[in-house]
This record gives sequence, C-alpha cells and structure tokens, in this order.
Amino acid sequence: MSKAVVVTGLIKRYGSLAAVDDISFAVTEGEVFGLLGPNGAGKTTTVEMIEGLRKPDSGSIIVNGIDAVRQPARLKEIIGVQLQSTTLHDQMKVREVIELFGSYYSKALPADELLAEVSMSEKHNSYIRSLSGGQKQRVALALALVNDPQVLFLDEPTTGLDPQARHNVWGSIDKLKKQGKTIILTTHYMEEAEVLCDRVGIMDFGKIIAMGPSAQLVNEAGFDSAIEFSCQAEQSGLIIDKLKEISRIIRGNGTYTVFTNKPSATMLEIASLADKNNIILTGLMLKQANLEDLFLSLTGRHLRD
Repeated sequence: MSKAVVVTGLIKRYGSLAAVDDISFAVTEGEVFGLLGPNGAGKTTTVEMIEGLRKPDSGSIIVNGIDAVRQPARLKEIIGVQLQSTTLHDQMKVREVIELFGSYYSKALPADELLAEVSMSEKHNSYIRSLSGGQKQRVALALALVNDPQVLFLDEPTTGLDPQARHNVWGSIDKLKKQGKTIILTTHYMEEAEVLCDRVGIMDFGKIIAMGPSAQLVNEAGFDSAIEFSCQAEQSGLIIDKLKEISRIIRGNGTYTVFTNKPSATMLEIASLADKNNIILTGLMLKQANLEDLFLSLTGRHLRD
C-alpha cells in the first residue's frame, strides 16, 4: 500500500533544545498510527509540523503527495484535526456549528451525514452548552471530518472522559478506520493505543526510540509474565519455595506475584502444588506484559510525568 505520510530527517530546535531530533517515519494509507511519549518528548511538536501549523528547521513532510512545509494551504484542505480541547460557542446549536465549519472549506460533507457518523443525530438541535463532555468530543470529531479529510489527526481524543464516553469515541474511531481513513493519534492511555492503533511510535527526548505493532514490540522486548495468586500467608511457602523458572517475587497481604518467562508451565505448577498441599487458592491470574510495561522500560517515565 502507498504511504499517506512520509516524514524524513525532521528537526525542530528551540535555542539549544532539540524538541524534535532528526526523526523519520512513514504512515501507510488506511493505517491508525499512534504517537506516544511523556510530556516534553516532542510528539506534539512533531504532529503540529505534519499539520502545517509549525515550520521545521529542516527535514521534509509529505502528506498525500502535498509538501506540508511549502504548501500549507493545500494541506489544510485534505486533513482534519481534532484538538485535545475544542472551544465552541455555547449559544450555538450542534448543527449550526457543523455548518459554520463546513463553510470554511471548498468541499464539505452534509451536516446530517456527519452527525450520523459520530452518533449525534438526536442532538442536532441541542445547544453546545447542554452537551456532556463525551458529546462535545464527538462534535469535535464531526468538525474534524467536515471536509472529508484524507488524513485525520486526533490529539488526546478521550482525555477527561468517563469510561462509557471513551468507548463511544473508540467506536467512532473504529468506524473511520474501517472506512479506510488514515489516522494519526496521540494518547496518554496505553489501552487506547493497544485497541485502536495498527502501529505505535514511542518518542522520548525528541527521538523515536521504538516503532511497530504494540504486540510485536512487547514480544520482542522479552518481558517476563506476571502470575498473581492468593492464599493463606502461612501456606504460601509451600508453593513459592517449590517454584522453578521464576525471576522475582512480590509479596503482598495474602497476594503473591511471581515473574516468569514460562507462564503456562508456572501456572500449572502453582495449581499442582496447591492441590498437592490442600491449599485453597482464592485467586490465580496471569498478567501478560503490555504496552505500558514497554513504555516504562524504554523511557523510565509514565506518560504523564
């Protein structure tokens, strides 16, 4: 498949600080690509340069054949942008806002079509002030789609939303993915990146330090799996002291977590030892390593640090 976005040798400096330090990557047409990183890693600056909002010091950015640096006006006609926080006039109705934004473009989708796309048809006549946070985010997504963009940028699309509202937004993004939209997503939620993104790029100190499908990156990192079990404290030694192939143990209040690179065998071993010693396990759970484990391993920092 052809490339929707091609970034080559991108550099952006602020005095002696290299906010973006010679990065290169490409996003395939129809792909959902997640850009992750701690605050200050350079991801926002990178996305703003791709959107044509900020000029790089050097490097090239091509979006669907358009030079984002030299042709920002043409670029804006083919991209859509949903910001982390979109301020809308409280006294306007939902349909009015969508029609207003559509008037800014040479081509715009019908308001009814956009409202249906983000599951907001029943709110078409509601004032913006009456909407919940999740509904406002869906309106913001409709505004990002008003010009039927070829490439869509979503900046922290579910920050501050409750779990139900977050899943509603995920559903809208999944529909766009199935339609073949190219989406570049920034998020602070690791689960969100794992669910929505075909590939992720992890940035730190202005550089991309890992890139690929999240499951592949986690597998290649060779993390141990964690197995958590619960039993009476005085019986735990009958299990823990006999376990093989474990790298470390975390002891809690009646709950024990062991780490191993042979999770299936260790799970069976724990169950067998409990049965042999007449120990009642009140909990037994395997926790595979995930994208957050990889992120912390690579950067040493939480996304919100």
